[in-house]
Amino acid sequence: MKGVWRWRHNPLRRRTDRFEAWTALVAALLIALGATSMGWLAGRAAHGALLATVRIQHQQRHLEWVTVDRLISRAPLDSDPETSSQRDAHRRVVARWTARDGSPHVGQLAAPRPVETGERFRIWTDDRGRVAPRPMDTGTAGTHAVLAGLGTAAGVGMMIEGARRLVVWRLMVRRFRRWDEEWERAGQDWGRAGAGS
Repeated sequence: MKGVWRWRHNPLRRRTDRFEAWTALVAALLIALGATSMGWLAGRAAHGALLATVRIQHQQRHLEWVTVDRLISRAPLDSDPETSSQRDAHRRVVARWTARDGSPHVGQLAAPRPVETGERFRIWTDDRGRVAPRPMDTGTAGTHAVLAGLGTAAGVGMMIEGARRLVVWRLMVRRFRRWDEEWERAGQDWGRAGAGS
């Protein structure tokens, strides 16, 4: 801080130097206060919207028991345990279930574990009995809201920093232009012995 304070009275300091310093200070304050505030507001708004989605999904999705009618395929065992397509092929079944409204359904499903004909497992369905993804829980909603807030804060911070860099670039262009003008005024004889400069 002492160096910055002494710099204020430096005779070599230009007006553009002072403007650049103020621009950096304003950008730092905007990033520290503005970007974090925007991130917090975005995260809060996202959290509210996601909690509403959680409530709706929990109202519209239900766990139902399905009974395996038959296995679709028994592909040979895959030596690579990370190959999900082969692993899922072991678990594809034709199953039947009854929806909450009483309508019967039959369809191809991916079983959560290796099953045999006649075994039962549970799936998530919507109000009409169609297979649906598991509803979001509040923990996942909170995580997504935090990520939305962080992303917003980072985006706003990058925009502020980009604007600061644009201002500094324009200042540098102005400085170079002024230096060129000064060199033109000094002439080509500047610095030569006997040139009067």
